[in-house]
Amino acid sequence: MQDHILSIVTFAPLLGALIILLIRGDSEEAVARNSRWVALWVSGVTFAVSLLLWTGFERGTAEFQFVEEVEWMPSLGLSYRMGVDGISVLFVLLSTLLTPICIISSWGAVTKRVKEYMVSFLILETMMVGMFCALDIVVFYIFFEGVLIPMFLIIGVWGGTRRVYAAFKLFLYTLAGSVLMLVAILAMYSVAGTADITVLMTQTFPSEMQKWLWIAFFASFAVKVPMWPVHTWLPDAHVEAPTAGSVILAGVLLKMGAYGFLRFSIPMMPEASVYFTPLVYALSIVAVIYTSLVALAQEDMKKLIAYSSVAHMGYVTIGIFAANQQGIEGAIYQMLSHGVVSAALFLCVGVVYDRMHTRMIEAYGGVVDKMPVYALMFMVFMLASVGLPGTGGFVGEFLVLVGAFKANTWVAALAATGMVLGAAYMLYLYRKVIFGKLEKDDVKALLDLNWREKAVFAPLIVLTLWMGIYPPSFLDIMSASVSNLITNYETAIAASNAAPMFAQVFGQ
Repeated sequence: MQDHILSIVTFAPLLGALIILLIRGDSEEAVARNSRWVALWVSGVTFAVSLLLWTGFERGTAEFQFVEEVEWMPSLGLSYRMGVDGISVLFVLLSTLLTPICIISSWGAVTKRVKEYMVSFLILETMMVGMFCALDIVVFYIFFEGVLIPMFLIIGVWGGTRRVYAAFKLFLYTLAGSVLMLVAILAMYSVAGTADITVLMTQTFPSEMQKWLWIAFFASFAVKVPMWPVHTWLPDAHVEAPTAGSVILAGVLLKMGAYGFLRFSIPMMPEASVYFTPLVYALSIVAVIYTSLVALAQEDMKKLIAYSSVAHMGYVTIGIFAANQQGIEGAIYQMLSHGVVSAALFLCVGVVYDRMHTRMIEAYGGVVDKMPVYALMFMVFMLASVGLPGTGGFVGEFLVLVGAFKANTWVAALAATGMVLGAAYMLYLYRKVIFGKLEKDDVKALLDLNWREKAVFAPLIVLTLWMGIYPPSFLDIMSASVSNLITNYETAIAASNAAPMFAQVFGQ
């Protein structure tokens, strides 16, 4: 099992999806009930098995671990190659944690085509985990694009009134960028003669070629993050998606683009990354400030949190392209924390939406009087989003700002304004929904969290506080991989800067 743990974690959900497809029953209700239980058991067991990656992962090394390799297309040099390092293993665990949470949160909210809904989520889990584990660039691309199919269905079939529009907008934005990335992958393969990611990370591509490759990959990753101005698909997708769809979208899918920068752009195209860093800084600062101001003007709770996600991911891209230990560790930590906190915030919205069937902020007020436990849990995640010390959000933002300050003081100063604006829109949301006078009849009829909803929030609260109180448990895993990434990056940059000097001396 230890030798094939990544394959088990990757494809166990797909096996569960096949089992659900075979389910038959006397009634639609029986089929739905059995589908829910199979999906929950499969996703739960997958998460339990994935914890072996945490316990068995060797800290202090940058090497890929749990590596598996099987020849796939020998004539083309393609292979099914899987492995995780200190960066990717954390995102595998995030994916396997959020999937069973999504299944539980959908238990009573989704009542139509439940069988197909559960199949979509399990296939989505396989694609997410496979993407973070892939060590062959073609296999990575297959998983990276495969995520889009179940997400398109989840939004388009089980979403809100404008679900088809939102699903197609997501599909078209993502596909446009991914076509360019595919062209870049073929170009890299033709030059290097291999699709092995570990080999490509040590390959030196010509400077001009790096710039074109970087732009092609950026076109895909920037949409996924999403960076300004290609972020406009995200609010529509979040608003129309079912609650669990928003959880996965914010919790994992937004991290795919940033993970791509860490796995491809920085190590494989270092000269181009340095060249385009000012562009990334500029777009990230605009995202942090502009989308925070837009969030302040929102009347829909989901839209407000969606715009806050764009702002938080702006910190991530700043940290990554600061290209120092604190910046990159902070970016990874921010991704993990945001994955937990934003997922929890969308679940908080889903709880009251299931009861009142509206997401409008003005429809609420005085909720604390009827739902004190809910108000407490909402407060924890709201403060984590703001970056309160003692929560995971603080650690990630603090490290990013330290890294950004070392790289560019002005970038750090402008990024810090996002923390102030973030506090403004999150406190505004909490005050309007939770506090105030209890005057509306619909709010007076609200019931507090049931045991299933408490079970959904409990692990997310524990994880949020754990990440804030004891960050070394996460930083120790990623530090060696991050350090190795930065060392190789700086060595490549130094070599590229030295080359013209040697050429000039040699010429003389």
